[in-house]
Amino acid sequence: MSVEVPLAHLDRPFDYLVSAADDEAAQSGVRVKVRFAGQLVNGFLLERVESSPHGGKLAFLDKVVSPERVLDPEVARLARAVADRYAGNLSDVLRLAVPPRHARAEAQATPPSLSDSPGQSRPVGSGPAVPDAQRGSAGVPSAHPDAVDVVPSGDVAEIHPTAAVEVEPSPVGGTPAGPGVADDRQENGADVDGEPGPAEAPPLHPEAAGAGTVQPEAVAHGWGIYPTGGAFLHALAQGRPARAVWSALPGEDWPARIAEAAGAVVRGGRGVVIVVPDARDLERLDRALTVVLGDGRHVALNAAAGPAERYRRFLAASRHRVPVVVGTRAAMFAPVADLGLVVIWDDGDDLHAEPRAPYPHARDVLLTRAQLADCAALVGGFARTGEAQLLLETGWAKEIVADRGTLRARSPAIAPTGDDPQLARDPGAVTARLPSLAWQAARGALQAGMPVLVQVPRRGYLPSTACAECRTPARCPHCSGPLGLAGSRDVPACHWCGRAAADYACPACGGRRLRASVTGARRTAEELGRAFPGFPVRTSGRDEILTTVPGTAAVVVATPGAEPVAESGYGAVLLLDTWALLSRADLRAAEETMRRWLSAAALARPGPAGGRVVVVADGALAPVQALLRWDPGWFAARELAERRELGFPPAARMASVTGQAEAVAEFLSAARLPDDVELLGPVPAADDQERMLLRVSRGRAAALARALHEAAAVRSVKKSNLPIRIQIDPAELL
Repeated sequence: MSVEVPLAHLDRPFDYLVSAADDEAAQSGVRVKVRFAGQLVNGFLLERVESSPHGGKLAFLDKVVSPERVLDPEVARLARAVADRYAGNLSDVLRLAVPPRHARAEAQATPPSLSDSPGQSRPVGSGPAVPDAQRGSAGVPSAHPDAVDVVPSGDVAEIHPTAAVEVEPSPVGGTPAGPGVADDRQENGADVDGEPGPAEAPPLHPEAAGAGTVQPEAVAHGWGIYPTGGAFLHALAQGRPARAVWSALPGEDWPARIAEAAGAVVRGGRGVVIVVPDARDLERLDRALTVVLGDGRHVALNAAAGPAERYRRFLAASRHRVPVVVGTRAAMFAPVADLGLVVIWDDGDDLHAEPRAPYPHARDVLLTRAQLADCAALVGGFARTGEAQLLLETGWAKEIVADRGTLRARSPAIAPTGDDPQLARDPGAVTARLPSLAWQAARGALQAGMPVLVQVPRRGYLPSTACAECRTPARCPHCSGPLGLAGSRDVPACHWCGRAAADYACPACGGRRLRASVTGARRTAEELGRAFPGFPVRTSGRDEILTTVPGTAAVVVATPGAEPVAESGYGAVLLLDTWALLSRADLRAAEETMRRWLSAAALARPGPAGGRVVVVADGALAPVQALLRWDPGWFAARELAERRELGFPPAARMASVTGQAEAVAEFLSAARLPDDVELLGPVPAADDQERMLLRVSRGRAAALARALHEAAAVRSVKKSNLPIRIQIDPAELL
């Protein structure tokens, strides 16, 4: 049994007896209630065995909550791997993987089959039974009879289409090596210091896929426009574990491409799990999957559906009635039968990071799942993260990218406002919020009857203000918080305590007039309405997010991530206030800026069709250069090289320990850390806490996570009252 007890020293399975009355219902994967330390607690039945190695007296299972087997064996094995990677507890991961039970929804659905006898119950956490003839030479079940055999030969792997994949067993636990642990310490796919590493992925070209030319099906479906796209689609149809990082073209109908990849896998008799950042992307992909697969062939898991409907859809997946599951972050643990492909779109979006312990990232969970299930994986997006670039550089995945000729034909015309030619024509472009180049691009698109998208990084009206006389930032006289304006007729109010400051006077010069330090989306909409009279101005942000807009002349002001899709694309895209994104004190500031720019620019029409993108920034900056050339791969490689030189993730592994100073000190004194761990800090954290950073090489990541979990177990045994937070590769390091 796995019991729901949030104590690290109890993070292990426990043995219970099963009475004859519960013998039929008590199968692996069902919810149960057991007596634990005198209390009735929830749990999951992991495995039925004939006897227990425990020498003492065993208690009986108290109750089978439901005969529904909601914990799939493959998901249970994944949950254990995720808990180990993030130094967490299995019960915390299972809480993320299995939604709360909704009894009415469960009763309304068809009850599960109990035809399996107890002796034939498959243990949760183990793979399905596979005949020896279908096993690889390493004893690992083959994912497909036509799985490829990766044989190192110099720097490129040779493909033998009839053999099974040979996976180097892990020296710790015997599971296949997980992705994202490769570094320059690897030799032939195995890490020299004991941590498993990924083997090289098969080359993605038509010859490797077993076809001399790109498949006509791929060309018709749109993958054929990418030189390696047809081979990838063909490999999916044959059930091969192809892994790819896909850089989508500007204006690409990415939901249709992902749906076509899922269709190829489904036709081969296998399942697919797809994760997207938010509900808007989920809605688009839901429609595309319906077009490709037909009705009733997939389910969309979304919290907005409500607990009853979401649980009903989860049951359809856990009972393996649909081959494809798509959803937001929680769908990374969705159960499907015979998993053949995992897909994540826009893996750099911070919505993919789970805010609850043990704080896993959807990308890492899906890649680990692909490795454990020996299935295909696709990491797609308009931008590329350092983690995706690392997959390419270690050979775990191959690149799917269009050639430069196709890219030039599909890309909009992109221009910066801060380069020398523009400054010579418009000297005021250095300080102007809407330089003449941006104004001309917007006016030309509107006059041609095309919509214009304006991206601003801040929401609201005037999030930050300053004295109009001396430029001193306006601060609340009560708590020193920043003062802002919610509207043109509102009085300044503090963002911290919420108090109004109607009689504000600058403490430096006594001035009473305020000016904008940072301009929000609503104030921008007001300014553009005056600049382009006669054209409608719409806003899309947190208060109201637009999904689509007509292809008629209009100005759309949106914050990053809330840009609506325009019919036939935007005639012009303006990227304003770029300094607010580039100047953030964040390790991923440049990468996040690149992602937001590319996502917005991808909504523009191609250059030959009149599409233009104007970025209000210096053209010499690396993110601007990557945007001008539409080369996210170059920028990701540059970012990864810099992080490798500085020792930052993903080139290295870092863990953060946050809490009160005495709690952090107690935790570190109890931790038996690896010899090569580097301690950084302590540094101040929120709520009068402090944070300590621990850095190791990627090859020592498993040892660090294990040491941190053991130290947490020591603290739980001692019943330490002060809480601490342990995060592996936290999103915020600075």
